[in-house]
Amino acid sequence: MKNGLYSIHVSLQDGRTGKGSGVVMFRDGKILGGDAYLFYTGSYTTNGDSFKGEVLVQRHTSSPDANPLFGGPSPVGVGVSGTITDKGGVMSGTALVGKASQIFSATLRKLADTD
Repeated sequence: MKNGLYSIHVSLQDGRTGKGSGVVMFRDGKILGGDAYLFYTGSYTTNGDSFKGEVLVQRHTSSPDANPLFGGPSPVGVGVSGTITDKGGVMSGTALVGKASQIFSATLRKLADTD
């Protein structure tokens, strides 16, 4: 996986509806990113063009009008895995929100190199 800044577009799966987008940086095994309401921190490992990792999603801004996918008052742990190319990638994951799991898929589009 090449280090870079990517746009991320998330859709809930398993019969649930919901979408979200933001930016995420993959750099030397670290994940950092966010959107208007949430920020993400975590780590990943690679094996060829595949990766897997763990991310902690936390809310930085509350809104009475918006309902972020994983944005409750408590941090949410997310397991992810996917594949990446020079221009982008796809990933899927499971977020544990309270006592419920939320399965999602996401597309990644490379915006900039970080080297």
